[in-house]
This record gives sequence, C-alpha cells and structure tokens, in this order.
Amino acid sequence: MSRHGERSGAGPAEQALDRTLAAAVRRTGAAAGGLYVLDEQGRVLCLVATGGLPAEYAEPWTRIALAAPDPVADAVREERLVWVGGLEELARRYPRAAAAQPYRFSMAAAPVFGPATCRGALLLLWPAGRCAGVSHRERARMMHATHRISGLLKAAREPPAIPDQPRLVRVYDLDTRAPQALLGFAERLPGGSLALDTEGRITFVTSGAARLLDSDPASLLGRSPWQALPWLNDPAYGDKYQAALLSREPVFFHALRPPSTWLDFYLFPGIDGVSVRVVETALTDQPPPRLPLRPPSIAGSAGASRLYQLMHLSAALTEAVSVHDVVDLVAAQILPTFGAQGLVLSTADAGRLKITGHRGYQPEVIERLDGLPLDTSITPAGQVLASGVPSFFADPAEMDRSYPHARTLSDKQAWAFLPLIASGRPVGCCILSYERPHTFTANERAVLTSLAGLIAQAMDRARLYDAKHQLAHDLQQTLLPRTLPHINGLDVAAGYLPTGHGMDIGGDFYDLIRLDEHTAAAVIGDVQGHSTAAAALMGQVRTAVHAHATAGATPDQVLTRTNRVLTDVEPDLLVSCLYAHLDLTGHQITLASAGHAPPLMRRPDGYTAPLTVDPGPLLGIHASALYPPTTAPLAANTLLVLYTDGLVGVPGQDTDDTTAGLAEHLARTDASDLNQLIGSLVHHSWPHGRHTDDIALLLLRTTN
Repeated sequence: MSRHGERSGAGPAEQALDRTLAAAVRRTGAAAGGLYVLDEQGRVLCLVATGGLPAEYAEPWTRIALAAPDPVADAVREERLVWVGGLEELARRYPRAAAAQPYRFSMAAAPVFGPATCRGALLLLWPAGRCAGVSHRERARMMHATHRISGLLKAAREPPAIPDQPRLVRVYDLDTRAPQALLGFAERLPGGSLALDTEGRITFVTSGAARLLDSDPASLLGRSPWQALPWLNDPAYGDKYQAALLSREPVFFHALRPPSTWLDFYLFPGIDGVSVRVVETALTDQPPPRLPLRPPSIAGSAGASRLYQLMHLSAALTEAVSVHDVVDLVAAQILPTFGAQGLVLSTADAGRLKITGHRGYQPEVIERLDGLPLDTSITPAGQVLASGVPSFFADPAEMDRSYPHARTLSDKQAWAFLPLIASGRPVGCCILSYERPHTFTANERAVLTSLAGLIAQAMDRARLYDAKHQLAHDLQQTLLPRTLPHINGLDVAAGYLPTGHGMDIGGDFYDLIRLDEHTAAAVIGDVQGHSTAAAALMGQVRTAVHAHATAGATPDQVLTRTNRVLTDVEPDLLVSCLYAHLDLTGHQITLASAGHAPPLMRRPDGYTAPLTVDPGPLLGIHASALYPPTTAPLAANTLLVLYTDGLVGVPGQDTDDTTAGLAEHLARTDASDLNQLIGSLVHHSWPHGRHTDDIALLLLRTTN
C-alpha cells in the first residue's frame, strides 16, 4: 500500500492535514516538513505525515518522547516556536538530534492544538545558507499553517490515527513529460543526466545516463538509483543525496560500476528535487578512489538513515538515567524502528529473571513471565543469557521445535531474545516480539545484537543509579522529621523538594520543636553543597539545635552554642540557619538568624512582607560569632513562611525581586489549606517545575 496521503486510503481528515502540510512547505520555501501528533498516552510524539524527503530518511525522528531533549518536544512542552539556526546550534542544544541528522540545514518547530491542549507540532526544515532566524513572512505563514492544522484537529470527531509509517505527502506535483527541445538539449550534452524528485525517484533519464549506468531507461524510471542499481546501494551514496536535498548545496562523489568503470556523480539540488550529471572518470596515473566502507549491519535504500538512527539511539541510551528511562526509550524508539509490537526487559537477580519493564503484553502474561529461573527450559531467555548468543524465532513453528511450552505464555508470533551482557557479566534479557510472523534478516540480527550491548550498558548504569538514588532518598528521609508535633494554637505544614541526582543528597532541613504546651521553636536551614557530608552535617546541626532549644536556651544562645559545636569539629561546609521562638500565649515571636533568608509574614489584615531580622554570620565561621535576637508581635491568624533559598534563587532573576513577587502571591492566595499553599508557592517561583536547588518549606499559622 502506498504511503502517499491521498492514495493510501487516508480519510478526509488526514487528507486535509496532508494538504496543509504540503502548503506550509511550499509557502515557506522549506525543503521538507513533518506533522507530529501525541499518542493516546500523551507521552510520545509520532510523525504521521512528512513531505519533501523520502520517508525512510525521517526514521530517526519518527517517534520522539515528549520528555526528550529535542526541538519538536520542546515546542510541544513549552507551547512555543523553537528555531534552530544550523547544524552547529543543533549540536550545541540538541546533540542527540544532531547525531541522527548531521546535515547543514535550519529548522523550526511550532505547536499545534487539539480540542483541549497541545496535541502535536509542525516541523519545517530549510536548506543551509539562510538567515539566522525565521522571517516575519515565514513566521506568519507557519503560524497560519499551525492554526489551520489546529482547527482540523479540533473539528475532528476523534484524534487522527497514527499510522505504522508516516504518510508520504507530495509537496510538488511534477510534470515528467520533457518538451522535445529540452529533451534534445539534454541528449546532446556529454555524459548523462538524471532527474530525481524529493522522494529520491528517477523522473527523467537520458540515453547517455542509461548507457553509463548500464541499465535500461524503463527499469530506472520511478525507482531510486539505489533500488535500481545494486552497486549504488551503499549508505554513503544515499547520504550524499540526503545531504544535497537538505542543504541545497551541490554534492559530488565517485562510484564504481562493476567490474572496473569509475563514474563521477554531480548532484545539483532544487526545491523540487535533484538534478544529477554522470560522467565517466578517466583514472590514469592516480590510484582509484577508495570505496566507502559498507557497514555490515546496514544496507538497503535507507542505509545512511539507519546508520544515523543507530547513532541517535546510542546517544539516547547514554542519556537514560533510571531503569524507567531505559524502558521508555526502548519502547518509544527501538520497538517502532524494527516494527516490533512487544517488549520485555528483565534483569538477572538471585538466579531468576525479574521483569523491570514491558510493553504490549497483558498483565497476566507478565505475571507468568516474572521470576522465571535462569535455567528454565520454558523460554530461551535463560539460555541466551548463559551463552551470550541471541536467539531469533521467525514464527511459532520455529519456537515450538526448541521450546514447545513457550507459546502458552503469550499470543505473540515471532521473537528476538537478546542477552544483555555488560563488562562480561549477565545483566538481563531483552525480548522483542511481533504479533505476526517476522523473518529476521542478517542485517536486522546484526543491528539488534549491537543494540543489545548498548541496552545492557544502559541498564547496568540505570540499576546502579536507582540503587544509589533510593539510598540517598532513604538517608534524606531519616535526617528529616517524620512527623511534626501537635501544638495547641498552631497549624503547621512542611515540604521538602529535592533536586539532586543519584547520591547528590541535599543539606536543607527544617524542624518544629515542642517546648511546652503553648511554646514552640521553628528551625530551618541549609548546609552548603549536595553530598553525604552535607547531609551528615545537617544531622549534626539539627541535633545541636534541638538539644540547646529543649535545654531552655534563648534563640541567640541556640545559634551561638550550635556555632561553637560546628567550629570545634571544623567542617569544610558552612550552614545558614533561622531559629524562631514562638510564644503563643504572649503572642510574640523572637528570631535569630545565621545568614538565612527572613521568613514571610502574612498578618491577619492580609499585609504580607518579609520580617526584618538582624542576621549574624553563617554557622561554622567564627567561634565567637554573635547572633542578635529580633522580637515581633504574633497575633492570632498570622501566617509565617520559612523557606530555604532554593525557593527564590531563580537563575537570571534578582532574589529581592523574586521574594517580593512571592510575598505578593502569598498575600492574594487562599491559605486555608497549608499543604496546598506549599505547592502554590513553589509553582509561583518555578512554574515549569525545574527548580535548580533543593527547597525546604515550613508553614506556621497561629489560631488563637
């Protein structure tokens, strides 16, 4: 079945989308374009239509995880136009995408909207050598196209179907009938001439070109050169064509026509295809040009694209952090690349295979597969892990011959069992499965075997990360109070939002100490850095503050004595700390600060501002440092917000301005639910949820 939108049985809605895409490419002068739509889960952007390039060249970008560092994903997540001015900028901002498409071109991605929210993106590619940005006219025409697409998506009764392969949209309707005068002119030129459309198909061939290519003109027309001529079926040659089409710059290469004829190919690209001149090379006293090496695992008309796709997947796997990331990446990009419908990723644990992630299987099937012993004879998983040699089964009959009970576990019809071996150690097994019989070519087997090694290394790193991350989380939780005490006349809420990775444990802390029935102490602080040393020092500070507070020390004495403890142990890290003594019967608060940000106070009349507190130096600098106390009235229904600098330390913004904006937000926000208020305050400072430092919050409201 053809993939051309209006010739493949696409419905009226899809045809309208395809026409809008083609018009956008033409009117903006782009070389190519594509339309992406979010899948049902809203996690993966799927390319549903493309025009201006052969569809196989879009394979590295057919599916893009919404969370991926990619211009299309950024356009959808942030709901804005994303412009990338060239390959250098692409490599700097999106290195994974640059590995998949290393050509000189510019791009723009703009969001398109469905009935409720952003549902996809329009991507346009321009050739190299253009201006540094999108012109006003191009932007207007691109926005017109996105509005048109958004209207079609909103008007549709259901979301557009996501095809197995993107529909190939014809941008230009070409008339391949050459006038007789032009045909005679081309025939009289020395050598030979070819014309290729944007999909790589030969639309015109002279008799001289047919002679040089040693082929009949009828067998060339309508086919790409690498399909029609086996000796041109090399990824390096396909790469030259793609480079010419995307960059719109002339390209030249040598090729050997067997057995011994060398030909020069000159490619001259335009908006509607590529003109090719072919001449015979006179090789006399110079050695013949060296043939590009053909990677043994890459072949076919999409060879160059598949090679860059593997580079793209390799780069993506190096960026996967957790086991969940690895599973998502394999499911989103590797499954569709090889046309598989099912995935099981398992790790070796205590002689059994524990499933860490899966796609395309019912829960009851996964329950039967989870925990199978490594030496099982039921499936090939244990065998391939023990031998390190992958197994491929093209159909159920082939599976039955070696593992007759395996098919009772699922209804899949073909399987690839890939051992995951990292540094000589068995890590686990990756199973790709198909809903229909599937013959694995030698190239597919080689590529999948190579990918298995990359997946194994990514899984090994991810398991280590998850273990360290869990250890860090557990340690962090033990150093923070599990619950806050109940104190008459006081409503309290606290929150801690870490931002570190792996073992980067933060040093932010808070505490609420019950001193007597109507008196309490509130503490918040921040140890410099993110490390186990910072967490250990945080624990020492909390313990020292708690001990001095419960012994009856005043706020200034608590910080002075805690400071002496820290200077005695000579820590390499410094600590900021704010200590507040709350007298709920005397309606008074007394504070002492060791270089910490003052709390925000919202009075009963709604007036909100930071309290004025005389700060002392950070803890751990000078043993003789003093921390002057500050006293303020504390009326009923007063709200106090104690926080660490991660809440207001927004890059590119002045901290005073951020704090003032936070106070204004607090003044006009409903504070009836303190836990919800914590989320509101964090969202106000960090609307995209990407805070760059740990955040600790302690909220206190007097009730009488």
